[in-house]
Amino acid sequence: MLAYQEVAKWLNDNQGVLGAAIFLLTLGLGWVSGIFSALRRKPKFKIRLLPGPNLCCTFPTGKLDGEHEVHRTAISLYLAVANVGSAASSIENVAVGYHCHLRPFSWQWLRYSVGWHWLRNQMAAIHDFQASIGDNIKIYPFLVQSSILSGRSATTFLQPGEATNGVVYFEQSDSWGGFFPAPTRKGARVKIELRDTFGGRHTAKFHIDVASLERARTFNRSFGKTLAELRKEKLPHDQDA
Repeated sequence: MLAYQEVAKWLNDNQGVLGAAIFLLTLGLGWVSGIFSALRRKPKFKIRLLPGPNLCCTFPTGKLDGEHEVHRTAISLYLAVANVGSAASSIENVAVGYHCHLRPFSWQWLRYSVGWHWLRNQMAAIHDFQASIGDNIKIYPFLVQSSILSGRSATTFLQPGEATNGVVYFEQSDSWGGFFPAPTRKGARVKIELRDTFGGRHTAKFHIDVASLERARTFNRSFGKTLAELRKEKLPHDQDA
């Protein structure tokens, strides 16, 4: 009983100090909770494939590197990206990885067939991707580059709840041997990695069609031609064009 009376007297005598301490404690807790709340606020991009030019194509260049026939691989993906997180951000880069068609039980097989061989730099397409629908032509928007026909590009800055869509296009430089997407019964398995401006990485895995150059060019007549044009080359498929 005596201890209780002493505590009560101390509280009465030090109400100002106690009030200030509670105030400071409340401010501290609010500051800490604000930091954690800010840390929890981050973008989260959900990636889907839309129906369209989702395909890869490996084709010869007509050149040799020593005894190896040189080939290139081109990949196009029609992506839908939605920000399902709690903070806005922009799409900074899109990369695509695939499993190489290599012989098993080697270091390269472990790295590129069990692991992923990445194409981290997109290539500018010379023409727009399109498809004939009845008497009409559908033009697929690009995700990053501007349309050759309209000059427009997709929105890459996404608030929470916003979405965008567009085609991304890649051409792999000169390769040989099994450095091309390994075919499966479902097509080629690819991994898409999208990076936001905060450095966050968002990934998704899909199967896409393994197509001939002729079929790929029904979507884009310059499919596989960008590197050749930059290097002033003529691909075997285009010799008579």
